[in-house]
Amino acid sequence: MFSLPFQRLRGCKQDSRVRGWFMLDSYLPTFFLTVIYLLSIWLGNKYMKNRPALSLRGILTSYNLGITLLSLYMLVELVLSSWEGGYNLQCQDLASAGEADIRVAKVLWWYYFSKLIEFLDTIFFVLRKKTSQITFLHVYHHASMFNIWWCVLNWIPCGQSFFGPTLNSFIHILMYSYYGLSVFPSMHKYLWWKKYLTQAQLVQFVLTITHTMSAVVKPCGFPFGCLIFQSSYMLTLVILFLNFYVQTYRKKPVKKDMEDPPAGKEVKNGFSKAYLTAANGVIGKKAQ
Repeated sequence: MFSLPFQRLRGCKQDSRVRGWFMLDSYLPTFFLTVIYLLSIWLGNKYMKNRPALSLRGILTSYNLGITLLSLYMLVELVLSSWEGGYNLQCQDLASAGEADIRVAKVLWWYYFSKLIEFLDTIFFVLRKKTSQITFLHVYHHASMFNIWWCVLNWIPCGQSFFGPTLNSFIHILMYSYYGLSVFPSMHKYLWWKKYLTQAQLVQFVLTITHTMSAVVKPCGFPFGCLIFQSSYMLTLVILFLNFYVQTYRKKPVKKDMEDPPAGKEVKNGFSKAYLTAANGVIGKKAQ
């Protein structure tokens, strides 16, 4: 399914170095887990329809901390491994760095697997009855990233592929730290930077496209078709995120009494009205 675009792209050959790695030899686990994810949204909303929303404060605190630490590990390891391999920032092929390429690929496997973990973002929405946050952007981003990164790990698991995850890991450290801090009401007054997280996401996508296309301008042997596929997908994220940003931050301001609820009513289930959510890179307001 999602592997077909990579199979058809001229110059993209399945990488033998990742054979035998967990969940990579067959596409079926990734496909079925994605189907389960989508069914869980549909069936979960039906199940929760006439039931009270769950708080999940303790679980969300642990979850946000876990994703933050995993993102920190991936950021540090990607920087160190690409530095060890002498990666060329403009264009890096798939085989010239030897063991450093394998090290990068191992980190990118964790990046792929983290996209499965982040399905829980949506499941928590369902259990907390935040259905308005389960948008097309949210579901598209979560489902597509998990599947596309299965393809990346099988065909282009290192080289030029390192850049996007490096940026995204940094962004996720900021994002999931924000979500974790939002659990505590005493921290809300310090969380003024939600708008800038969305801006950082947009900058991330533009930088990733620029980096990907730099290998087209000055080729180094990285498969051309894969570069075009990556850039095209990232462009869809730019369009969707930009639309979200305009709809969220450029709309007409609402009345003050609608934005700032009375004392004692600002926090519900441990989260402020301004608390926002990530969809593996997707940011949106959580209207609590």
